Amino acid sequence: MTRRPLASSGHDPFAGDSIGAARRRLALEFRRGGLDAPELDARIIVGHALGLDHAALAAQSNRTLAAGEAGAIAALSARRLAREPVARLLGRKEFWGLPLKVNAETLLPRPETETVVEAALTAVDCDDRRWRALRIADLGTGSGALLLALLSELPNAFGVGTDISFAALRCARDNAAALGLSGRASFVACDYGRTLRAPVDILVSNPPYVARADIAGLQAEVRDFDPRRALDGGPDGLDGYRAIASHAARLLAPCDLDLYPRGAGASGATIRSCGHRPGPCDAGSAMRAPHSWYEKKHLDCGSRPTRFRPGIDPSE
Repeated sequence: MTRRPLASSGHDPFAGDSIGAARRRLALEFRRGGLDAPELDARIIVGHALGLDHAALAAQSNRTLAAGEAGAIAALSARRLAREPVARLLGRKEFWGLPLKVNAETLLPRPETETVVEAALTAVDCDDRRWRALRIADLGTGSGALLLALLSELPNAFGVGTDISFAALRCARDNAAALGLSGRASFVACDYGRTLRAPVDILVSNPPYVARADIAGLQAEVRDFDPRRALDGGPDGLDGYRAIASHAARLLAPCDLDLYPRGAGASGATIRSCGHRPGPCDAGSAMRAPHSWYEKKHLDCGSRPTRFRPGIDPSE
């Protein structure tokens, strides 16, 4: 029987298919559409639509799809063929072995950014500081990937993540809670480190580093689905680095580690380290206690940081 393309409107291309047949035909469509990993994408999408893991997909491969199941696969498939990343379809992405929730306001954590975590841990271990009560600041935290990865490895550390997006901060807060790290992570709405106070021991960031004129040439999965503010580094791609440098000089104690990717395609990190000097934890009161909702509903990055507070719903 001749099948119409998956993108055809008003037609359910998987109606009457078995699970196995749907996977095979979806992989074929993805291959024709030029996707990099068609078989893997097809397996993940079908499994997500049906709520089945890999083993269950294989065990039920001959089962005929129900109408609702076929429709769910078709809807997700159309989005993937439009180049929406699989992680955005799932609403989650793994980073440093941690399952992280993502949303439209967060950059998808990428494997190459793990080099920042590796560099930080290497420097900490060289100074024998892994068990100390280190203070971490993650500027432009997004989903909280860098901060939460470091907190998962440094059991006595405390950290604050900043972002200008409330939706991103909500996502990071949820990730901290899901990972059991809420007691050591706080989140502040501000531009980079504008409202934080010194000193911190480790400063990390994954800033926008794409020159504005180059954004149009990015891969569609990045250009069309990552938040523009997380990509646009200004005319030369260095606006974020300038902002970080201005805050780092003020925030970092002599016990500093300053880490961030070198730029587009970078596999390493820029690091500055100067030994250790203990001191009081003071990055605003945000670093001292967990907060679950927002103190204010707008982005006020003046002299006082916008912080999470229990019992206040930002939608009110």
